[in-house]
Amino acid sequence: MKERSAQSTWRSVCPISSGLDILGDRWSLLIIRDLIEHTTRTYSQFTEAPEKISTNILADRLRLLSDLGIIEHVEPDKALRNNAYQLTTSGKALKPVLLSLGRWSHTYLSEYHPTMRSID
Repeated sequence: MKERSAQSTWRSVCPISSGLDILGDRWSLLIIRDLIEHTTRTYSQFTEAPEKISTNILADRLRLLSDLGIIEHVEPDKALRNNAYQLTTSGKALKPVLLSLGRWSHTYLSEYHPTMRSID
């Protein structure tokens, strides 16, 4: 079993808390969302997303998600700056979670955010 890098520690033994330790920030979920929608993305394509992730946060999240086996390089031997990322089996397993979150948001938050698009 791989251990998470020493960047931070697990808050508790609770599986929900542990999941939130990794996915609890909006940037990790948006990176995964982009890979679900587009299959592969390069570093520069991630920076073009409408949410405008900063380059230092993007680099940190890509490294973390890669270290945890959620994403991987499409061509591992190619230079990193020219390489694309894709979801691993672990990352692809998050698709129903994100779709459920999107459906919940559209159902219960669209009253407050009327320009929100539908997830389907």
